[in-house]
Amino acid sequence: MKLVICEKPSVGAAVAAALGVREKKDGYIEGNGYVISWCIGHLVGLAEAAAYGEQYKKWSYDSLPILPQEWQYTVAADKGKQFKILKDLMRRADVSEVVNACDAGREGELIFRFVYHQAGCKKPFTRLWISSMENEAIRSGFDNLKDGREYDALYHSALCRAKADWLIGINATRLFSCLYGKTLNVGRVQTPTLKMLVDRDAAITGFQKETYYHVRLTLPGAEAASAKICAADEASELKAACEASAAVCTSLVKEKKTIAPPKLFDLTSLQREANRIYGYTAKQTLDLAQALYEKKLLTYPRTDSAFLTDDMGETATGIIKVLCEKLSFMEGADFSPEIAKVLNSKKVSDHHAIIPTMELAKADLTTLPESERNILTLAGARLLMATAEPYSFEAVTAVFSCADHEFTAKGKAVIAAGWKEIERLYRVTLKKKPDSDDENELVLDVPDFTEGQTFENPAAKVTEHETTPPKPHNEASLLSAMERAGNGDTDPDAERRGLGTPATRAAVIEKLVKGGFIERKGKQLLPTKDGTNLVCVLPDSLTSPQLTAAWENNLTQIAKGNADPAAFMQGIEAMTQELVKTYASVLGEKQELFKTEKTELGKCPRCKSPVYEGKKNYYCSNKECGFTMWKNDRFFEERKTAFTPKIAAALLKSGKATVKKLYSPKTGKTYDGTVLLADTGGKYVNYKVTISKNKQLE
Repeated sequence: MKLVICEKPSVGAAVAAALGVREKKDGYIEGNGYVISWCIGHLVGLAEAAAYGEQYKKWSYDSLPILPQEWQYTVAADKGKQFKILKDLMRRADVSEVVNACDAGREGELIFRFVYHQAGCKKPFTRLWISSMENEAIRSGFDNLKDGREYDALYHSALCRAKADWLIGINATRLFSCLYGKTLNVGRVQTPTLKMLVDRDAAITGFQKETYYHVRLTLPGAEAASAKICAADEASELKAACEASAAVCTSLVKEKKTIAPPKLFDLTSLQREANRIYGYTAKQTLDLAQALYEKKLLTYPRTDSAFLTDDMGETATGIIKVLCEKLSFMEGADFSPEIAKVLNSKKVSDHHAIIPTMELAKADLTTLPESERNILTLAGARLLMATAEPYSFEAVTAVFSCADHEFTAKGKAVIAAGWKEIERLYRVTLKKKPDSDDENELVLDVPDFTEGQTFENPAAKVTEHETTPPKPHNEASLLSAMERAGNGDTDPDAERRGLGTPATRAAVIEKLVKGGFIERKGKQLLPTKDGTNLVCVLPDSLTSPQLTAAWENNLTQIAKGNADPAAFMQGIEAMTQELVKTYASVLGEKQELFKTEKTELGKCPRCKSPVYEGKKNYYCSNKECGFTMWKNDRFFEERKTAFTPKIAAALLKSGKATVKKLYSPKTGKTYDGTVLLADTGGKYVNYKVTISKNKQLE
């Protein structure tokens, strides 16, 4: 018997179906010489700091740095049952071999090894390495299983990454949280990501708007513009001079230009495009792509490759044929794909680019949720565009001399629409048209001027413009920035480039939002006050993407067997010790940076001091006063009404608050009424309620 361990139950079910394994048990599927089970993601992980001693249960500066001498591991609290199932299966007498069928990559390797070692398994194991969940791909993978030990170096690289993130994350988070009296999450990826948002916000805030002008000549069928002019009077003078002069065409340049088709999607580019077109967050796109993958309609989504392997030409051709039949905007289109453009095995690491699968031929797209159908259509349209002809056009630049100044008119004539025609057809189907890229902006054709051609007394006008600040980041632009961050310092062969991985970037953004360091306003991502302050107090080593670049360079060499994991970890421990030693205290006003600002709800009816909201009450800030309104007051609970800050503010302002659908314990009915504050000056506050005709409702 072979025990196959997958990363998720859905993957386990797909593998079982491909191998003809049908007998379902509790936590596994058995039959046909296989036992197939799963990990439910990260089943085993590095233990929390408290596992290394009582002194680490409370956060304190004196207990830092925390440097485990012997690392401990723990089973996720809610996954103990599944771990026991796997452990028992590994120990079954009839199981002779274990197959690592977790995701083919660094993190998938780590997930399997943690479980394998925590269970104390000593049986030989092999490795399944596939990029598609189609039955044929799974069966082919099982026909070509690799010796699991061939991936030891990859495992050591993954383990170093996990331990290094633990050391920096745990120690830096505790260090700065203790120093500033607030939980400040610090991480190798999320902190530089936050800094990019803070830097963009600072550039916008500090932007100085400048006004400038253009003089524009109106010529037959075209408009020629001057260079930027800073002064309004200078622009007016040039306008007048031009209208009294002649414009002479001094240069006419025609260039044939081509724009190559876009590459296939990796996860980050899919997330960017889905955000731009549909407004989906990075996490939403990942979840939708994962759902399609588990339905066998899309290939593995957590990839950073934009190419297919050299042996996938026939597969891609078949999928394109299905797409032309299934996608409404391709109806009647005569399309001959150039498959070679998207094939390059050298540029595929763990997994190839994201494309639909041949299962699409049997699928009824109308039965899919609209959001999943959008992502599948987007991936299909990109495959069609990527294999289409280039977009080519003739760019025309005409330069005119008038009143001793140069004026330029630009235009273009399309030679071959190529992939842009498919893009146009696809965009027509969209309910909401996305913002255009610069390259898609309409440029008017320029008439056929000739050099030396003269236009007497041309009409002219002055147009006023203002420089604009950078735009706030949205998820699409932030994902691009994360992908590019530190790339100039990263080894070209590094498995991971930029900040995070395609699979983790969405989670990093969500964690920053949840932690209160950034906020969403429409599509925009903006740093909060705490986010800005956190970046200000942290050292450059933690806010710069250079740390990630340096780590990835080392981890890549470890994965290749060219670097020593122990030496890497010694460097991380030294960095941790230096960090704690350098930041021993906080001086002056900086101690107040993260103090929570309370919102005043109103004035106390007894002493006129500010009243604030607490966890369980609304209280007077004057401790000697003692005025308090409790959120769980029986008056409101009996009337099945939440005592909200809005009601509290109204009572403080005028002694009464209008409340809809108050339940009456006496009549069993609900009424719209007015709650009255009847403060007796004692320890407790009383309330009354009136309904229409001033009838008191007890």
